[in-house]
Amino acid sequence: MQSPIVITGMGMISPLGCGVNPSWERLVSGRSGIGLITRFDSGDLPIKIAGLVPDIDQDPDAGFDPDRVADAKERRKLDLFSLYALAAAHEALSQADWFPQGEAERRATATIIASGIGGFPTITQAQNTLTERGHRRLSPFTVPAFLANMAASNVSIRYGFRGPLGCPVTACAAGIQAIGDGMRMLRSGEAEVALVGGAEACVDPLSLAGFHALKALSTEQEHPERASRPFDKSRSGFVMGEGAGLMVIETLAHAQARGATPLAVLSGYGTSADAHHITAGPEDGAGAADAIQAALRMANLGGDDIDYINAHATSTPVGDRAEIASLRRVFGDALGGIPISSTKSATGHLLGAAGGVESLFAGLSAIHDRLPPTLNFLGADDEMHDLDFVPDTGRAHRTRHALCNGFGFGGVNAALIVSKLA
Repeated sequence: MQSPIVITGMGMISPLGCGVNPSWERLVSGRSGIGLITRFDSGDLPIKIAGLVPDIDQDPDAGFDPDRVADAKERRKLDLFSLYALAAAHEALSQADWFPQGEAERRATATIIASGIGGFPTITQAQNTLTERGHRRLSPFTVPAFLANMAASNVSIRYGFRGPLGCPVTACAAGIQAIGDGMRMLRSGEAEVALVGGAEACVDPLSLAGFHALKALSTEQEHPERASRPFDKSRSGFVMGEGAGLMVIETLAHAQARGATPLAVLSGYGTSADAHHITAGPEDGAGAADAIQAALRMANLGGDDIDYINAHATSTPVGDRAEIASLRRVFGDALGGIPISSTKSATGHLLGAAGGVESLFAGLSAIHDRLPPTLNFLGADDEMHDLDFVPDTGRAHRTRHALCNGFGFGGVNAALIVSKLA
């Protein structure tokens, strides 16, 4: 019998703060990490809000301090998404107490960190430099900073991890796919420990303008904290966020042999393709349902075993409806008895990092038997009135198995089941 795959370390940088505990406590207490963009002048862009990671001056208790991650000289070589990954990695590895010194252990450690876009601000800033100041003014670190795999690469270099190195770049399913890839590597014997998840930091005028051209973003700005409204009938688009969510995973046998403390079990994973459209999933949710059913099969669970669903729900009218359609295909009438919430209501949509952060939230729900709320929920579409979206206030709830979904442009679907330790 195979040893279960367990989480032994968690690390998070999010719009709710830096660190797993501050982010979780603020999430379940109903706080929002969405506000006005202050990092740059958005000019005449109609998008004025985002879920930005707070800096240490804004949030002395849980703000991001880049000096604690890398010195000024090193930071010139790094895009912000790599800095977030390095910070989340340190937290996860510290909790897992995994800092191997021997070559065998280093070769047995995989680093799989997804990103939907990579170092997008580095690209746009380089283009501005090229246009305004000429090619001679470009930094030699431009390309090494923006490549999407560089979050994983910089973590691998810092800690000497010499096992498999990877970076799924599968839009908003990437973070969950990175976790799934790590699970496969543990099962195949390619690795004994894997650091997995996602990192993203692409809140930038060009990315905002691009998503706005797709009519995907909310243009609300008077009350930023209310703009992300998954499942609410007045939802009008998603709010872009940023951050990183990483976890250390290994088999239970490996964790016990080295004296590590298992936190939760990764019991099932599934992925699929819609083969339908470049940006929109099918209305019937068939492709997403395939991924969820694959995760249930791997976990050897039935639909009635799932106690909570951390939905992908971004707050777009079409996307939220398609996800509910996929869930109805899998769970049928029983869906009305399963609490569903979208933590993007508090963080915004972290794109390639969403699955990493939300998988941790799903795991914390199982660990603490507590459900995070869907903020800003006043009322659902007519066809969703039978569902429990955990509106506005978190609640205690026995959670043995939590499902976390991630769906991305191009028709990519991923689902992960995180379970309580037996």
